[in-house]
Amino acid sequence: MGSELIFRGHETQPVDDAYSPKPNKPWLSVARPIRYMLREQRLLFVLLGVVIATLFFTLVPSSSSSTPIVPYEPLSISYFERESTLPAYHHRVAAAVHSVGKVPLGIKRKGLRIVVTGGAGFVGSHLVDRLIARGDSVIVVDNFFTGRKENVMHHFGNPRFELIRHDVVEPLLLEVDQIYHLACPASPVHYNPKDLAIVVGIGVLNCAYKTNVVGTLNMLGLAKRVGARFLLTSTSEVYGDPLQHPQKETYWGNVNPIGVRSCYDEGKRTAETLTMDYHRGAGVEVRIARIFNTYGPRMCLDDGRVVSNFVAQALRKEPLTVYGDGKQTRSFQYVSDLVEGLIRLMEGEHVGPFNLGNPGEFTMLELAKVVQETIDPDARIEYRPNTEDDPHKRKPDISRAKELLGWEPKVDLHKGLPLMVSDFRLRIFGDHKEGATVA
Repeated sequence: MGSELIFRGHETQPVDDAYSPKPNKPWLSVARPIRYMLREQRLLFVLLGVVIATLFFTLVPSSSSSTPIVPYEPLSISYFERESTLPAYHHRVAAAVHSVGKVPLGIKRKGLRIVVTGGAGFVGSHLVDRLIARGDSVIVVDNFFTGRKENVMHHFGNPRFELIRHDVVEPLLLEVDQIYHLACPASPVHYNPKDLAIVVGIGVLNCAYKTNVVGTLNMLGLAKRVGARFLLTSTSEVYGDPLQHPQKETYWGNVNPIGVRSCYDEGKRTAETLTMDYHRGAGVEVRIARIFNTYGPRMCLDDGRVVSNFVAQALRKEPLTVYGDGKQTRSFQYVSDLVEGLIRLMEGEHVGPFNLGNPGEFTMLELAKVVQETIDPDARIEYRPNTEDDPHKRKPDISRAKELLGWEPKVDLHKGLPLMVSDFRLRIFGDHKEGATVA
């Protein structure tokens, strides 16, 4: 039987293309992290870290356990030995504090950063004292045209006090929460053209108007940029020679726009206009106070205001100068009452304007008699011609401030005037030796 050779080289072999992976080992998911931890002594470092942390928290006492728990006591602020309760400041402090009117346990009142323009002046320096006393940080901006460094020198060295010599008619960039805008020469001597030409020269005759307009614009611009609340200290002079008595905030006034006093009167009226424009147009939080005659320590000795004139003249044994027949009336508030009103207005929720003054009304002759009783009963009175555009009557209606701010003056003239006399006597004579020669 012959052999038969079969060639199969070109025949196609069946091929199975399906891929079947190796089955997973059940212990691999456990072994892999264990193998990772055992490599390079990782487990040893983890255990060492746990031991160190345990020792640290065991040996170092916690601060909460060592600090005694102090029961809550209401925050009280004293000024001139008098407590003052103010509404909560809603602009910067936590809402939880405001809702109950108390500071929760462990939380203190947050001090504000406040700028006071004209802060080295008579009213401004007393306001600075109050703000520093309650724990705020205060920046005083003053060009010392009428202000004095001596009024704020007792704050030098206090880390919460800063003093900048600057004229507000030039822009100023600061980061603050509140702006009290008091800067402006407010005495007739400082804005009367005849007196000003003698004192500082003809080149700055319009300094009162310029400060009221350009200075107010600059401070409003600052309030807009940094979101600060702005308080304008306006004046009772916006009522001019009033035809309404007493004067309410709704009275538009009777002002001579071209008189010798108009640079101050109209300047303040313009400042109020600008303030309300920024409030309505730019959403700036503003407050407006209309301040009536104020007296107290740190007044300028010879600024032309009637109270300071009478006190300085009586101490110097000079005649008390009464202009006109002396029947013009004024209302006089002590400076601490004004400061209280300004702070209540700033901290409150009402724009204003608000009259801030003492409704007690005195004629100039009655005021001269009080000064005689306080200093020198033998002081004589000298009559002189009345000044131009001098208001015949001036008395504030403060019913709005009573209702909305809970404010009214506490110090009457017979109590406040002796405090002012003591300050003037010290500044005029340098000590109290002259006190034996005057009543």
